[in-house]
Amino acid sequence: MSSIRRFLVVVLLATITLVNFVAALHGYRTSMERAGELFDTQLADIASVLMAAALTSEKPTIYTENLSGDETDIAFQVWRDGFLVFASETAPEQPISPLGEALNGAYSDVNFGGYRWRAYTRDMPERDARLIVAQRADIRFDLAESIIIESVLPIILGLPLEGLLIWIIVGRGLRPLRALAGEMADKRSDDLSPLTETEPPKELAAVTSSINGLLNRLASAFDREKRFAADAAHELRTPISVLKVQLHNVLRDAEGDDVQLRSLQSAVERMEHSVEQVLMLYRTTPDQFAARVEKIDMAGLARTVIAELYPQIEAKHQQIELVADSVFVRGDSFALHTLVTNLIENASKYSGENGEIRVVLERQEASTVLKVEDSGPGIPVDQYDKVFERFYRVSTDRQDASVPGSGIGLAVVQHIAEIHSASISLGRSGFTSGLVVTVVFPDSWESGKV
Repeated sequence: MSSIRRFLVVVLLATITLVNFVAALHGYRTSMERAGELFDTQLADIASVLMAAALTSEKPTIYTENLSGDETDIAFQVWRDGFLVFASETAPEQPISPLGEALNGAYSDVNFGGYRWRAYTRDMPERDARLIVAQRADIRFDLAESIIIESVLPIILGLPLEGLLIWIIVGRGLRPLRALAGEMADKRSDDLSPLTETEPPKELAAVTSSINGLLNRLASAFDREKRFAADAAHELRTPISVLKVQLHNVLRDAEGDDVQLRSLQSAVERMEHSVEQVLMLYRTTPDQFAARVEKIDMAGLARTVIAELYPQIEAKHQQIELVADSVFVRGDSFALHTLVTNLIENASKYSGENGEIRVVLERQEASTVLKVEDSGPGIPVDQYDKVFERFYRVSTDRQDASVPGSGIGLAVVQHIAEIHSASISLGRSGFTSGLVVTVVFPDSWESGKV
């Protein structure tokens, strides 16, 4: 059902049409019967007039003047002792109805002159005669039908007007529903305030109440989420920082290179990284994101990230190249910084010693394109979709299982791309082997509708 309004108009108009048709059919049949009775009464009245004329006539007469304005409308005969003594010019020479039957005051249907006639028979005891009056049935039918059609036609012609009125009335009746839909459509993603409809129609009161209840529950859920992010930032970062300091002091005081302590330090750093990534997912919810949109210099942002990660890259003797046009993207600075960091960090992590990394920023038609390529082992095509799942890690012979990671980096990247209305795709890099991650930021998107 594409439109409630169209559905109601069609159903109501079809119902009215059906009811009118049944009523018109019943009225037509009843009216035709009533018209037949009136015509029969007319025949009886004509018979009374003709009887008076026949009683005063002293000789047989052929009556040639028409009685109803139509030469063939009325025919009559007066028979006495089996002889025709009085008749209209339209009457046949033979009796219109049988003379030998007891038909006084009776009606019958007869045929003569190529037409069907309605006949009325009246006996005249004073003259020992019989009067027969007949009227053409087709003329009776046409006259009655024309009168009935004239009364039914306005009902049929009024159907388009009824349809228009129903369309207008249903539209006015659905106005509160359109107002409710418009208010919902105009809400920003971070606006979880109740609907302002104070006195909705009782049919919409339950819907409005349910929506307001849902908005209140969503607001409470987002508040709990914000509090969780804030509490987690304090409760998790602080002990991890203290643990890192204590490990640093223990390593400094330890004699020689303690492998177990180094492993513990690596595990703590991995835990810190995982915590930061999880917190990132909570910090970049659409309601929080919309308020922090600004114009970001992507080339400058990429240079900043490369500078921050350069010690890690240099430690692996890797080469990194930045090919960037002067491009800008509207978005959240912190979120985009995390996106670029995760992509370059992943490229460095899986490229191995002496690997190569290329970061490209360019304009393509009405969009800004970010590409991060590496010379690592790459990812099988059948796992391209899976790597965006949280905590999923590629397990193939080409991947080094010892590489630390939480399996959440690309999930965060995809999440950030989605709230910027950007698309993300994977493919083979331009190096001999490796992966290229492409993020396309469209120019036309509304920050208030994310």
